[in-house]
Amino acid sequence: MVAQLNQLKDEPKILIIATLACSYPGIDNAGQGHKEYPASTFVIRIPDPVMFPEEFYIQAFKEGYDGILIASCGDESPFKDSYKKLAARIDRVYQLMQKEGIEIERLRLTAICTVCADAFVREVTRMYETLLELKQKKGQTS
Repeated sequence: MVAQLNQLKDEPKILIIATLACSYPGIDNAGQGHKEYPASTFVIRIPDPVMFPEEFYIQAFKEGYDGILIASCGDESPFKDSYKKLAARIDRVYQLMQKEGIEIERLRLTAICTVCADAFVREVTRMYETLLELKQKKGQTS
């Protein structure tokens, strides 16, 4: 058990921001279906990710998250124009990340629906693999 916990410490930590209306049910569906994805993920459920300011993402990286996956409703959001506003906000976050020296590949915006368990697993696995590659590149340049 201790060895498993130590191994988890070294795994890339991924914060998943999931909308209550659509992406969280899809993520929950993946769990109920016993689909495999990295264990070093942390899911927070919220009404809509547009509620987080740009600084939230920068702070999350500074506090130790290696990657952030925003699982939104996309254009299906119950909140008027929220996806368009979120996409614009994430563009601004990418600019802040570059100024801070944070690789923009560490943040990804995706749309996950209520039954998109397989799509969620693909997205989180893709993020995990990207983070491993970034970590490996950093190790080679250090």
